Amino acid sequence: MSALRTDGATLGLQRSVVPTAAGHIVVHHGREGGDVATILLHGAAASWTTWTPLIAEGDAASDGGRREPLTDVIAIDLPGWGGSAGPVPDIAVVSCAIAAVARSLGYRQWRLIGHSLGGFIALDVAARFPQNTVAVGLVSPSGSAIQRVLRNPILGAAALPAFSGMLLAMRMLRGLGSAAVPFLNFLRRSGALRVLARPLFRHPHAIDPSVSDALADEIRPQAFLAAAEQARTYETSLWNRISVPVRSVHGEHDVFVGAGDSAAMRRRIRDFDDVGLPGAGHYAAVERPGEVRAALADVFSASAPVLRAARNLDNAGRIGIKLHRDAGKVTAHRVGTASSGLALDLNLPPAVANAFDHVATPLNNDDRARSVDVDIVKLKS
Repeated sequence: MSALRTDGATLGLQRSVVPTAAGHIVVHHGREGGDVATILLHGAAASWTTWTPLIAEGDAASDGGRREPLTDVIAIDLPGWGGSAGPVPDIAVVSCAIAAVARSLGYRQWRLIGHSLGGFIALDVAARFPQNTVAVGLVSPSGSAIQRVLRNPILGAAALPAFSGMLLAMRMLRGLGSAAVPFLNFLRRSGALRVLARPLFRHPHAIDPSVSDALADEIRPQAFLAAAEQARTYETSLWNRISVPVRSVHGEHDVFVGAGDSAAMRRRIRDFDDVGLPGAGHYAAVERPGEVRAALADVFSASAPVLRAARNLDNAGRIGIKLHRDAGKVTAHRVGTASSGLALDLNLPPAVANAFDHVATPLNNDDRARSVDVDIVKLKS
């Protein structure tokens, strides 16, 4: 199993602290190569280091000519985790803070990759910032089964006992107060933590010590329970706004994924695909980084300006925009009608594409369609 790295410089990343409405956020960023940022969002009881095996694997694969390395990386320590101080704010506040971080680093567009609870946040960012998001990748995302456990612990526990057990453990650790840290250190030194973490991995015997050490460092009961409360009350109907491709991968042995999670997301998200990964548990990006990268190839290759049509709304009407350049002028013509959604197929020269301040705005009804030309053809001053 891959080791986690704590020194970003070994991966071409530098550490910065960005002040936001959610507090001062620690971010590791670098490897500039384009205009679209790759924002990496970890899950609960984790930090930015969760993604270091995926970044390192990309470098190794590029040396062999198999795929491109990750560029324009923004690996964030979410509020309450890693180097970012708590408390854990509302998900909407976190999403706005993530957008602020990306913009402070010079990016106006991004792809989002989220693991576990980070997947929840990635989808929220995509819903709130549709013009800036080009694609979303999910790795073992928190889904409807976890929400059922949080909303009805007794009934939900039968479907997802592992998460119910972790929730109970976090409540017990919170009850220990200041004694929780030395207790966790004892579990780490004795090797008991590796045993307790076995359900999270398909091959627990292969866990690198850096992984179990990171778990011990990031088990923060107060932050975990605050994040769980945010997930409990979160309204997933917001995801109906997402128009970009969403690709999901989960380990086939992930004890935190419910049987109906994929179907529930498919009902909410217009363009959604999910695949199971053999030989992996909840931390698929740590156990099988190469396979995760391959499963999310559409996300890593997505670039702007692109807003793809939803594949699971094949029979829906669509609004299309054709852009024409004639004698130095750009004009837009709307074709077709639709009750929801906006489909754009843009293939513009860079000089033309860069002239647009806004590329697309999702539409909920035909009334909004009447203003689409203004939303799209807004030239930079």
